Amino acid sequence: MFNNLGQLADLMRNAGKIKESMERAAESLTAVRVEGTAGGGAVTVQANGRFEILAVRIDPKLVADGDIELLEDLVTAAVNQALTKSREAAARSISSASGFPLPDLGGLFGGGGGRSG
Repeated sequence: MFNNLGQLADLMRNAGKIKESMERAAESLTAVRVEGTAGGGAVTVQANGRFEILAVRIDPKLVADGDIELLEDLVTAAVNQALTKSREAAARSISSASGFPLPDLGGLFGGGGGRSG
């Protein structure tokens, strides 16, 4: 029991350093780049570690085909894949900066998603 109190005291002493590490990790998330693709690369979406979409590339042939519903589905799939990778990269970055392993944060940020119907 008293061993846990020592660990808590250490944690409290290091709170400032931990906070700085977490702030640096959060800032570094803008430099993280991930990519989601769909349709065999016909749609590509780039995102950063802050869950921001940076770029969307759509193969012109896909647009020329005029299948809007297919295009919508592929963009949705690519965005979801990019955001999933972004969450994973953010969790790794914050975990390594803090020195504490983080649980799967997918549910915290609304992991999954996608269109229904």
